[in-house]
Amino acid sequence: MIRDLTDDQARAALPLKWDVEPGVIPAWVAEMDFRLAEPIEEALVRAIRRGAVGYPPHHDGVGTAFAGFADRHWAWEMPAEASVPAGGVMSGIRLALEALCPPGSVVVPQPCYPPFRDVVAVTGRGLVTVDLDPDAEAATMDLDAIESAFAAGARTFLLSNPHNPLGRVWTREELEALAGVAARHGVRVVSDEIHAPLTLPGATFTPYLTVDETAVAVTSPSKTFNMPGVHGAQLVILDPELRARAAALPIPAQNSWSSLGVVAGEVAWRDCDAWLAALVDRLADNRALLADLLAAHLPKARMRPLEATYLAWLDLRAYGVADPAAAALRHGLRPAPGSDYQPGLDGHLRLNLATNATRLSEGVRRLAAALSSADA
Repeated sequence: MIRDLTDDQARAALPLKWDVEPGVIPAWVAEMDFRLAEPIEEALVRAIRRGAVGYPPHHDGVGTAFAGFADRHWAWEMPAEASVPAGGVMSGIRLALEALCPPGSVVVPQPCYPPFRDVVAVTGRGLVTVDLDPDAEAATMDLDAIESAFAAGARTFLLSNPHNPLGRVWTREELEALAGVAARHGVRVVSDEIHAPLTLPGATFTPYLTVDETAVAVTSPSKTFNMPGVHGAQLVILDPELRARAAALPIPAQNSWSSLGVVAGEVAWRDCDAWLAALVDRLADNRALLADLLAAHLPKARMRPLEATYLAWLDLRAYGVADPAAAALRHGLRPAPGSDYQPGLDGHLRLNLATNATRLSEGVRRLAAALSSADA
């Protein structure tokens, strides 16, 4: 059910990810080297053939489809009307910061998805980072540091749930503790949950809104179903007054779904459970393969336990290379530099494992050659 793309097919389908020199394996941006799920592909083809590229409808089935998905996958009964359309996850987060969050700085744990820092700057908010200790055995939120930031005046917390790039799935207990601290200080939590359906065996995803109904969640089927180009996301807001504020925003503030995003989003949330199950199995297999490859070729590497996403966070400081991503690129592998996610953090990188076993295996061999060459 998961159809691998050849190099030529991937270059045509994923032009940003595959904009690399011939022979280089791209493992940086979060796209998968797999074809679209057939129900989505067929729905988009039908839409194009009937010329459905006008403005999207005022009312669509995406919210209803997502509510059904949430019920089936997370036993979360949420109202279909809780979803408010947005153009993308980051534009939805920007909207939430500008229109739905109280004045004050924004707390962002690091390492973080780099646009988290950018969106805070774009909205003119102050940024307070809380850095994870790279030597800590467990990647947990530093609630003491977070509460200190709230006490100093920060009024928004930007949560990655599950976490990118660490691959953590926060437990219900961790989220409840965060919600308690936020409530004491009148803080709004904005939870990016785009990776939630990519929770892997061994972990259980908890929607943040199930522990804090005052929050704003932002999600999209684009990451799970490998279709960022169709342009669509949704804010999930349980509080009726807050949701009404979001829905009433003028067009320049609220960049909505595209018509094709509506088509693809509804089908993805409603009709692609079997494809998603096959994808999670493939990613779990690749997670195990990567662990074996690291043990064989890079035994001093430390990989954070990958509980969700297809993005492995590797600590390679034991090899003494400040920028292992740059070294890897010279040997024909392009991962994402760790310093993109936490400025000043040496010796780390993020590796995309959503590809075929041959590319993944060869990529790790090239990374090992790069580090051994630099070490020598």
